Amino acid sequence: MAKGFLNILLHAHLPYVRHPEHSHFFEENWLFEAITECYIPLLTMLDRLQTDNIRYRLTLSLSPTLISMLQDELLQSRYLAHLNKLIELSSKEIQRTQQQPEYRHLAEWYHQFFEQTLTRYSQLYQGDLLTAFKKHHIQGRLELITCAATHGFLPLLNINDAAIRTQINVGVQTFTDVFGFTPTGFWLPECGYYPGLEHFLNEAGIRYFFADTHSITHASALVKNSIYAPISCPNGVAVFARDPDSSQQVWSAHEGYPGDFDYREYYSDIGFELESDYLAPYLLEDTTRINTGIKYHRITSKEGAKAIYCPTTALAKAQLHAADFIAKKHQQINQLHPLMPTPPMIVAPFDAELFGHWWFEGPHWLEHVLRLASATPELLSTQTGSDYLAYNFAINQATPSASTWGEDGYYSYWMNDSNDWIYPYLHQASTQLEQFVQQLAGLTVSPIQERALNQALRSLLLAQSSDWPFIIKSGTTTEYATKRLTDHLARFNYLYDSVRKGKIDERYLTALEIMDNIFPHINFRDYQTSPINHDINRGNAYQ
Repeated sequence: MAKGFLNILLHAHLPYVRHPEHSHFFEENWLFEAITECYIPLLTMLDRLQTDNIRYRLTLSLSPTLISMLQDELLQSRYLAHLNKLIELSSKEIQRTQQQPEYRHLAEWYHQFFEQTLTRYSQLYQGDLLTAFKKHHIQGRLELITCAATHGFLPLLNINDAAIRTQINVGVQTFTDVFGFTPTGFWLPECGYYPGLEHFLNEAGIRYFFADTHSITHASALVKNSIYAPISCPNGVAVFARDPDSSQQVWSAHEGYPGDFDYREYYSDIGFELESDYLAPYLLEDTTRINTGIKYHRITSKEGAKAIYCPTTALAKAQLHAADFIAKKHQQINQLHPLMPTPPMIVAPFDAELFGHWWFEGPHWLEHVLRLASATPELLSTQTGSDYLAYNFAINQATPSASTWGEDGYYSYWMNDSNDWIYPYLHQASTQLEQFVQQLAGLTVSPIQERALNQALRSLLLAQSSDWPFIIKSGTTTEYATKRLTDHLARFNYLYDSVRKGKIDERYLTALEIMDNIFPHINFRDYQTSPINHDINRGNAYQ
């Protein structure tokens, strides 16, 4: 057995952005960029590790909204169109930069990158990235877990048990329907925990979850092993806490690896740098500037113009940073091991989209971290939460404290002067639906009423997404986030009132079902305070 363990978790999540009512839509690019720069590069990394028979363990959390979008045929076809446009644009760039050898070399490099991405997506993976990830899970190298249905910020929804239970259960059920097994672990959206949340996780069959550092250091009882071993909630669900040192090395804007001057500059993109007439076919509605993914500059220093990006130099730097990270983990393990009765576990969770999208060289860094860790298995072994629990080590019991991994460590980023207006509307809608479900208990509803109430629940879940208050607070695409939130609440209110009044416009209902076609097996009757009977066949439960 190794002297210590390293538990790296990537949390892959994007808000549900799908707009069939438009021929193309700006925010859908969030998904397309992530597929190109993050998800396919991560799969390519896993494929290389498999080919070289590298022994590693890695945890990947896939949110139900992301799962749904990656499966969606409309978004898949639009992604292919997006990728073909990038190939066309990079070809034009090769011609435009003929008299600029360094830029032309990069244009050719991007052209090859986009073509390889298209080949992997359409031929190797056949548009099905979820099956590609599942393959690595089945082979025992990757542990797949999930999170709440629409990434709802659970601590601020907990005025209503039905809201918490449904966010968790629909999330787990969506994952199970797609992958064919129930996840053992769970990523709490924004790492947001409040005491008692573990009861809902236990109901859903979850054995462990992740929390921020102070969730364990401020737990209800003194924890002997601090954050370097999980604790057990009173009901037996285990909690793993984030290691701040690992976060600092990767996340920190000042000290973290991604800020190195040799890495690609995310904010330098030809979509904002070249003439709009030249770029018009690749912009939104031919006028609105957007990221193209063709970025010619490295981060450089803050003084002077940005230097040109060199992929070879950047990848070599990523290997050096991987070696530095593993050396620091070895040092941590050697310091912790004599002080603990069991091997310490260092938990390092990150947003998956950091790797490749924000930090272009991130997948390369991660690959070398896993390769280096596998070279010293007697000192450091990569493990998942399930792996650790399988050892049956004795672990301390305590109730974690409330926490998030957000700014200031608690809930302020998701409820403040900019976005606190959201929650009364969410709570009101949640209470209305739960009370209506109680009134309908034992009663027969018509097929169209069933459809309308199921769609109302979809609208409520989509309104509960933590992404909307986050975006409003961050001030990025505030108008879009506000509109999405208010639109989903308006759809809920319309459908709820239509059912109560017995006046359902089937044409409009069908349009809403087409626009928000997430969670096809949802059942509005599950929106209740008491636990649902999971032994009942969902398809026949209320027929």
